[in-house]
Amino acid sequence: MKTMAVIGAGTMGNGIAHTFAQSGFTVKLIDVSEKSLDKGMATIAANLDRMLSKGTITQEDVAKTITNIITYTDIKDGVVGVDLVVEAATENVELKLNIFKQLNEACSHNTILATNTSSISITQIGAVVSHPERVIGMHFMNPVPIMKLVEIIRGYNTSDEVTKIIMDLSEKLGKTPVEVNDYPGFVANRILMPMLNEAIETLYNKVAGVYEIDTVMKLGMGHPMGPLQLADFIGLDVCLAILNVMYEGFKNPKYAPCPLLVNMVRAGKLGVKSGEGFYDYSESKKAEKISKQFI
Repeated sequence: MKTMAVIGAGTMGNGIAHTFAQSGFTVKLIDVSEKSLDKGMATIAANLDRMLSKGTITQEDVAKTITNIITYTDIKDGVVGVDLVVEAATENVELKLNIFKQLNEACSHNTILATNTSSISITQIGAVVSHPERVIGMHFMNPVPIMKLVEIIRGYNTSDEVTKIIMDLSEKLGKTPVEVNDYPGFVANRILMPMLNEAIETLYNKVAGVYEIDTVMKLGMGHPMGPLQLADFIGLDVCLAILNVMYEGFKNPKYAPCPLLVNMVRAGKLGVKSGEGFYDYSESKKAEKISKQFI
């Protein structure tokens, strides 16, 4: 594999593109918005500069990584001649299915089609393309250039050959791939999201405040980040979407999202990305100031 396409220039997409490009691959970064592409490339440049200042990469590495990325606003143009496509669009079932239908038309039957979904069924996505044995999940963790884990999710039809190729490729990226089967939430979010939801329920039921809940989990359980802070970092809209997928998939009330989470998303309080969630990020991206509604 030498050339791959990444669909979506947002947080996950630009991180995936950065990681592949830094490892020497040619990357075609695709997004319908030129503005999103410019923002994604600016984020990659800033992250590379940060790594350079820490001495983990050289100026030559920075230049090669940027040179390895080509941007496109059209999927058909962007996927010409690629060996692998990694879809990293918004966590929305209909959007992803539509993208994979387009990929089915635009890509060779030999092209491996991967999705960075954190909860949506790989089998469902594979059902909309011919040769579903080439569809697989590559769930990277945020921030992608730093986090070592990649969940490799096999759909019902994913072949052994494709799974091995993607496992080996992940190792070439300096990641640790872990193979899991296709059930709602996979492993990471099946365990993580109920914990975050329970932290929100604990706040909702007035058992304790934002600071207290996060402090208990950081100091008592050794977590590097409190669950409410982590939910803000992930994006409350993303947390809600994943919980909804799990609730629909299992029909188990333990996965039902807390009403407080639902209301916050409806109100546009999405966490770091919107400037406010459980914490106020208007002055700093660090979770230092609790949102006024929880004081």
